[in-house]
Amino acid sequence: MSKQLSDPVSGQPDRVSAWSLIRPYWVSEEWRTAWGLLIAIIAMDLLLVGINARLNTWSRDFYDALESKNVREFPQLILMFTGLAFAFITISVYNRYLRQMLGFRWRQWLTTRYLEEWLNGGTFYRIERDRLADNPDQRIAEDLDLFATTTLSFTLDLLSALETLVWFSIVLWSTAGTLAVMIGATPFQIPGYMLWAAVGYAIVGSLLTNKVGRPLVSINYQKQRVEANFRFGLIRLRENAEQIAFYDGMRTEGSNAKDLFGRIRENWWRFMRYTRRYSFVVNFYEQVAEIFPIVVASPRYFAGALTFGTLMQIADAFGSVSESLSWFIHNYDSLVEWRATVNRLREFKRVMQQPHLMASVSPATEHGGINLHYVDEKQLVTHGLVLALPNGQTLARVRDIAVAPGSRWLVRGPSGSGKSTLLRALAGLWPFGNGSIDAPVGARMMFIPQQNYLPAGTLKAVLTYPALPETLSDVDCRDALHACRLEDYVHRLHEFDHWSRILSPGEQQRLAVARVLMHKADYVFLDEATSALDTENEAHLYRLLIERLPNAAIVSIAQRESLAQFHQETLDIMRSR
Repeated sequence: MSKQLSDPVSGQPDRVSAWSLIRPYWVSEEWRTAWGLLIAIIAMDLLLVGINARLNTWSRDFYDALESKNVREFPQLILMFTGLAFAFITISVYNRYLRQMLGFRWRQWLTTRYLEEWLNGGTFYRIERDRLADNPDQRIAEDLDLFATTTLSFTLDLLSALETLVWFSIVLWSTAGTLAVMIGATPFQIPGYMLWAAVGYAIVGSLLTNKVGRPLVSINYQKQRVEANFRFGLIRLRENAEQIAFYDGMRTEGSNAKDLFGRIRENWWRFMRYTRRYSFVVNFYEQVAEIFPIVVASPRYFAGALTFGTLMQIADAFGSVSESLSWFIHNYDSLVEWRATVNRLREFKRVMQQPHLMASVSPATEHGGINLHYVDEKQLVTHGLVLALPNGQTLARVRDIAVAPGSRWLVRGPSGSGKSTLLRALAGLWPFGNGSIDAPVGARMMFIPQQNYLPAGTLKAVLTYPALPETLSDVDCRDALHACRLEDYVHRLHEFDHWSRILSPGEQQRLAVARVLMHKADYVFLDEATSALDTENEAHLYRLLIERLPNAAIVSIAQRESLAQFHQETLDIMRSR
């Protein structure tokens, strides 16, 4: 019977497992390259284990030669070591190179898929709207990198540890011999006693490490979250530098930044306290491991059963076995970070697969959701449309309308009545409420908000957004800029810059109208999209839209009465009481 996983934060059922994050790449279209690189890396790991095994035998011969002052064999042993060391170094370098290559290819594949899933169907918008996951940018940019490289590293290092364990367990069993002990008057023989000592030592160390370090999982999860929140706050401060400077809000921003960093500080102190305990255990374990095998093997050495070279070989083999069995101990801090990363990716994957999680309405409310259908009709029609807030509270009831090609509608109403929410519903971005919307299939719709989005790039890329700049000609771009009275920028089409910082609010709104002209939209929805313009320029842009796009339907949200002359129909929105 399968056990259902739970989300690490909310405790809700979660069907996304760590294996479901790992598996897709290895059965994807890149599986041949991925498995080829993996097999090559594993083969190199086996060669490295073989070289280490040969060095173990070499250490016995080397120390025996030193003890017996064998001058004839000494140069040959040095020459042999040189060859083995050169082979080890060469294989290690290329082994790491292939690991890095495979790790990055995996990260690249994951990043592409997550970006597609995040952006597909407006999922990114619903995640932000419903606050389903914090800092998606960090999860895509950093967590996927950590997940791919760390998972690969853990898997390969664990395989290498198992290979080393098998080989050196055989060496330890055969060279250490049997220990005879007396319990009371009864003699006991313990074959391969050094192997059992290594196993017992590693088990005790692993149990102690897990007991002391377990709280670090949740601490690392919180560490990644508070670090991302602090970084995001600083980015917002930088992006809104001018507005903050106008408000003289530096003191408030400084206080907010300090509060965010204060959460980092609190988490960091917790991290330090538990890391201190963990470090005591690990360092004690590693220091004792240096002398422990020699102490355990010394009775047989002093009894003359072992040569000095064999004693050193046993100590080296014990170290290799102990190191393999201690993989969990040595990687515990990295495992803690990896598990926190996996938890964040599981949470992110889950909300991307269920972006409607918070859009579902409580049975206690009257709302079942707004449905948007694309139909083979020429008009955009609404039926029984009721706008609601995410908590189920009714916002506004909208009368049924039919927006025909070439018609022009003016949407009016007091602030907070739901005018902008109506446009979100028409765009399919607002599921809260009741009713349905039938939109013409294949119609080109453009929604222009009051604050326009200008991506960083060339002016042409900004103007042609969301289309790629090469899909539209420079001639058309210059014509649209001229028409919208942006003549000063006609010869700057291919300049790369942050245009949101260069263009004034009024220029940005004129640029938005130029976009509409470029794309020849069938339906244009303007949400206070000319509010930063004077009445003369505003009237010019509306006349331009009507003249150049005579068959386009225009739906405007505006407060100015002067715009009524450009519209044939009026829709009044009043907030429900």
